[in-house]
Amino acid sequence: MSGLHFWFSIGSTYSYLTVMRIEKVARDAGVDVEWRPFSVRKIMQEMNNIPFTEKPTKMAYMWRDIERRAAGYGVPCQVPVPYPLAQFDLANRVAVLGREEGWCAAYVQATYRRWFQWGQAAGSSPNLEDSLQEIGLDPVEVIARAESEETGRAYGAATDKARQLDIFGAPTFIANGEMFWGDDRLEDALAWAKAPG
Repeated sequence: MSGLHFWFSIGSTYSYLTVMRIEKVARDAGVDVEWRPFSVRKIMQEMNNIPFTEKPTKMAYMWRDIERRAAGYGVPCQVPVPYPLAQFDLANRVAVLGREEGWCAAYVQATYRRWFQWGQAAGSSPNLEDSLQEIGLDPVEVIARAESEETGRAYGAATDKARQLDIFGAPTFIANGEMFWGDDRLEDALAWAKAPG
């Protein structure tokens, strides 16, 4: 199978649309997905790019656009949701730990589902604990390890790698060295991943 690197940050609203469908569409396309959590917030702050919070008209459009696109995909969605996330970094540090241990996708899907379908902010209670319990993990133990210096260094290294790749937003896909940004580019990225080198 071909490979696709899926760079994401829990906290990116449009990433919900990708998170809830990437596994199926990639499997149907015969492409393996590698989940790559990083801090898009840090990179966007460095670029002085604050997308929605101070732009109410743009934010209203975003919620409606996500709602329309989710309906088109057949993905449940109740917007608006809590945004921006108060515990953005903790949510992503857990994902970094999950990537190292093989449960990243399951956690990210669980936490986004609670955020976009139940209105529970990712990275905060009860979303964080319930998402970890759903996938069979001990929340107290996982959160303690996610808050460790070791996981912090791994999170920083992942963000550094995204910066080196010139990633500036989420979701971003890397396929055969080519970058595609945005949920609406997922199918293009999958096609590129399958193209002869």
